[in-house]
Amino acid sequence: VYLDGTWREINIAPYTWISQLSASPANEAVVFLASSPDVPERVVYWDGQHARVLAYSGGETLSPDLFAKPRELTWKAADGTDVYGWYYAPTHPTASGEGLPPCIVYVHGGPTSSTPLSFNMQRSYYTSRGYAWLDLNYRGSTGFGSSYMKALRQHWGDVDTEDAGGATLALAEAGLADPRRLVILGGSAGGYLVLNTLVRYPGCYKAAVCNYGVSNLFTLAMDTHKFEAHYNDSLVGVLPEAAGRYHDWSPVFHADCIRDPLAIFQGDADVVVPPSQSEEIVAALRRSGVPFLYQLYEGEGHGFRKAETLNDYYRQVERFLQQYVLFAPDSSND
Repeated sequence: VYLDGTWREINIAPYTWISQLSASPANEAVVFLASSPDVPERVVYWDGQHARVLAYSGGETLSPDLFAKPRELTWKAADGTDVYGWYYAPTHPTASGEGLPPCIVYVHGGPTSSTPLSFNMQRSYYTSRGYAWLDLNYRGSTGFGSSYMKALRQHWGDVDTEDAGGATLALAEAGLADPRRLVILGGSAGGYLVLNTLVRYPGCYKAAVCNYGVSNLFTLAMDTHKFEAHYNDSLVGVLPEAAGRYHDWSPVFHADCIRDPLAIFQGDADVVVPPSQSEEIVAALRRSGVPFLYQLYEGEGHGFRKAETLNDYYRQVERFLQQYVLFAPDSSND
């Protein structure tokens, strides 16, 4: 967009997602981060006519054959709304498998956010190891129109949970994944969705991974940081009038309904979702005798950043999924 209000479209191929645009005050040049599902993130300079790469990320050292390509998957919610996801098949240049693959359904945080068509090393980590991957953009996600985004208002913990359950049916009906080996994974608001899905749809997923997930909407409203102090007012409702919804959609009050193995990861310095949110769920799992893994990382906040933490996290998640998904008996045959 120019100062006189005119604009023109820039062809960003081979990229499908750009962010952090920085425009020059002196000319038409702009710098941005760019990627696509099979192109790792780059710093790109556009001079008004042509684009050139200023810097490459570490992912460029890997073979592009390790990066899965997306396939759009949509299905109907109970109210007739289209729900959106991006499916990635297991991808490896020298290995293959037989039959339908296990699949990880990834639910983004936010919750007013989305998982775009961009590069994701975590996704590639799992798809190169035999897992399919579905990026679920549940109702409330951005990028699909205003009404789609606003569908989560006053319904956080309700319609998003319904969409996570619907994703399993969509994958099965499309023949894209083994319905007996589905995993749901998410952090923060995505972790909240993981917990609610296990509560409402026990047995729908074989196992789950929850990273610093919200479990108690009441304490979240009281304890979270200033920036999101009144976020719940629009997502759930204003207290005390909306106390019923806060109770109904807080996983901690229904954690005894969880039956599926659950791995929980938490930072002890998290001020957005304090450790108490995870530890209340852990206590309920222990009472119920549900298989679980709980790892509290020292010095980590809302999102893990230390190399030693990330190495341990991926090692533990992979072992957890091997035990409870890949090599676990099929309970449907019991």
